[in-house]
Amino acid sequence: MRILHTMLRVGDLDRSIQFYTEVLGMKLLRRKEYPKGEFTLAFVGYGSEAENAVLELTYNWDTSSYTQGSGFGHLALEVDDVYQAVSQIRDKGGKVLREAGPMNAGQTIIAFVEDPDGYEIELLGTERHQEPL
Repeated sequence: MRILHTMLRVGDLDRSIQFYTEVLGMKLLRRKEYPKGEFTLAFVGYGSEAENAVLELTYNWDTSSYTQGSGFGHLALEVDDVYQAVSQIRDKGGKVLREAGPMNAGQTIIAFVEDPDGYEIELLGTERHQEPL
């Protein structure tokens, strides 16, 4: 078994595709409309779906926004340099929620940004220390 994708409901599909591709550097892998169901799916990611987990952006044609639930936390992306990633995201118009720096309970460098629909995205450096469970 493996994780295939995480689905996020979005209020403006083109705006979300632009954020994930132009601001976060993902690729649009595929997009398909479902007229009978009145929704469109777009899959974005850093590599092919055959080898990587990706994001499924779901646009329901009759819904322009969603309320974030209390159960969802965030997505996490690995980046080479958290400080540089935050700077590049800000320069491309992305919203930074937490500047790059050590997490409050350790030394791992993290930052948080937000997508156009309010989903939080954690940025973690490639040299983070992973603790065993």
